[in-house]
Amino acid sequence: MGTAPGHHRTHLVWDWNGTLLDDNTAVVGATNAAFGEIGLSPITVEQYREMYCIPIPRFYERLMGRLPTDAEWERMDGVFHRHYTQQRDACGLTAGAAELLAQWQLTGRSQSLMSMYQHEELVPVVRGYGIERHFVRVDGRTGPSGGSKAQYMERHLVALDGISPRHTVVIGDAVDDAVAAAHVGAKAVLYTGGSHSRASLEAAGVPVVDTLAEATALAERLVG
Repeated sequence: MGTAPGHHRTHLVWDWNGTLLDDNTAVVGATNAAFGEIGLSPITVEQYREMYCIPIPRFYERLMGRLPTDAEWERMDGVFHRHYTQQRDACGLTAGAAELLAQWQLTGRSQSLMSMYQHEELVPVVRGYGIERHFVRVDGRTGPSGGSKAQYMERHLVALDGISPRHTVVIGDAVDDAVAAAHVGAKAVLYTGGSHSRASLEAAGVPVVDTLAEATALAERLVG
């Protein structure tokens, strides 16, 4: 088809929140609503990006000085998701994301979406942005909040029948995307526009880029 066979093999697994969806403002607003539920002071976007980590209870521990109790976690998680859903509609796709997805598909290569956002909510949201058709599979979280992305990534790749982890690149905005990629034997490229600061992303030991266009170009070179 005019493209080198190696390029046809390259499969992208995209993260959603903070990567394809530019939702930092909604995430931090919802986080502050959750903090207010137990009397914590609000944080800035910059503080969020410096402190954020997975699993989420450990992120809360960094800010509280202790892990939240089970009761606190349930309350905070519930408040977070309620406020996030209210604010999400004002969020748009990351600049250039729709065009990149369309171009990747047009050149005969495959891509999928794997998010820790609740699956039943994720699918209609992705569909609402008009990009669902670009993915061979869309998977969200099906268990409780705070789980491991590595386990979900493993299931995601198993379901992508015929796609080798060696030819797969995960593009995300958080260190857990790199951890999940390594867990399944895939490569990763991390994007600085989401939930982590560049310094924290660089500690993951994988390439870090400032735009999604750089991420896709680098993904081609990584798999080759």
